[in-house]
Amino acid sequence: MTGTALTATPVDAPRSAPLGRLLGAELRWVLRRPRTLVMLAVFALVPVLISVGVAVAGRGSGPGAGLVGAVAGNGLVLPVAAMTLALALLLPLAVAMAAADAIAGETSHGTLRGLLVAPVGRLRLVVMKAYGVLVVATLATLALAVVGVVAGLVVVGGADGQLVTLSGTTVGVGEALARVALVVVWTVGQLAAVGAIALAISSYTEHPLVVLASVLAGLIVFGVLTAIPSLDWLQPYLLTSGWTAGADALRDPLPLGGIAESSLRALCYAAIGSGLTVHRMLRRDA
Repeated sequence: MTGTALTATPVDAPRSAPLGRLLGAELRWVLRRPRTLVMLAVFALVPVLISVGVAVAGRGSGPGAGLVGAVAGNGLVLPVAAMTLALALLLPLAVAMAAADAIAGETSHGTLRGLLVAPVGRLRLVVMKAYGVLVVATLATLALAVVGVVAGLVVVGGADGQLVTLSGTTVGVGEALARVALVVVWTVGQLAAVGAIALAISSYTEHPLVVLASVLAGLIVFGVLTAIPSLDWLQPYLLTSGWTAGADALRDPLPLGGIAESSLRALCYAAIGSGLTVHRMLRRDA
């Protein structure tokens, strides 16, 4: 009796796409959305409006006019002022909108199911969506900073190409631009924390408006808690309590305590949000 050897034909397992290709696809998807382009145009318009307003008002702001008043005749203050003002509401809402579209928006349109069953990997999917949110945060901040520098020097004018700090000293244009870059990196770090929390909320709902409403409510609640003196013990735990630290870049010598403390706080929020997102996506039904 002769035995017949059965040879099994190997079936090719589905290959997962390289991470670089996934990130590139997410980048193209983010940049092709009309709302992203409109949002970036709005952020680019913010420092222009501030510079025009300061130029029209002239130097009569007087003491106590705040950070915007310091822009008069000191154009290199403008990018820092624009980022500080936008961080209070506009930038977090833009990041929350990106996070809402990343998961909740795809769920509502029925496209997330295809990504969950595709050979992508749940963890890679989270990384891809987080990358898209981070790209929006970075581009929005860069729009404020770059246009702020140009508008500050062209429309407002500088102090002989130098930056007059809030301490009354002057620094060269190279050091001034380095300080602006520091605020850009710090601002993106704060927005990364907001984006991580918003992405976690987005993974638990299929309604993008819930994400926007949650972030807006969180900003309002944190602002109210910050304004209550009897709740000072809560300050180290509130993400927004250190959002004025960016203005420290305009002081001489440069104090890094507030920037470092708020960055560490943002890192904790980002870790919590990322952990919740990964936990939800790994256990989510396709």
